[in-house]
Amino acid sequence: MIAVAHRGDPYRVRENTLASFRSAIAAGADAVELDVRLSADGVPVVVHDATLKRLWGHDLPVASLTARRIAELTGGGVPTLAEALAVTAPVRTLIDLPERASATALAAMAVVRETGTGARVWYCGDVAALRAVRAADAAAEIALTWKRAARPRDALLAEVRPRWLNYRFGLITRETVERARADGYRVAAWTADSRRTMRRLLALGVTAITTNRVAVLRSVLGATGR
Repeated sequence: MIAVAHRGDPYRVRENTLASFRSAIAAGADAVELDVRLSADGVPVVVHDATLKRLWGHDLPVASLTARRIAELTGGGVPTLAEALAVTAPVRTLIDLPERASATALAAMAVVRETGTGARVWYCGDVAALRAVRAADAAAEIALTWKRAARPRDALLAEVRPRWLNYRFGLITRETVERARADGYRVAAWTADSRRTMRRLLALGVTAITTNRVAVLRSVLGATGR
């Protein structure tokens, strides 16, 4: 079972910041999930939203700002992907690509290559972005993010060739897990925050759980002997 910290440890420290990643690792995360967008000057930066409004109070698109300007506006709170990968070195890193643009996926992959972190990185996010990842790297590890009860189409699975089927937690049933296993996939769930949901997913046999409360998940895992 892999405990994946969703954007770090956001109930304790602001999401997608270096401090949040450190907090998640200290709380027992096996992996950290983070979101990547592209700045105006082509630098992959770690932020989920398309603008800086919700977290940083600036109603400005990330894509319209240089990486330096983003750092200035957030007091250094929004790290570059390279900075984030340095901090998450003790664990694995799940790079979420929320944008459809292949440019973001390719830029993120370039940083992974440059930092030599490919062995501990895998990718999830928008299907179009994951297609770009697979087209660029036949060996990349991919978690196909899925938001529907129906199984992904065979043609899509053949194109993306994921290792994981990454379902919203409420969609997962025993049949989902058993069929995925029979087809050679691992099942991951996002984003489960209650102990009840975590225990249900464990009983169903999922292999990874992404959560905003990694310390709680670690406690549940300990209580179940995992």
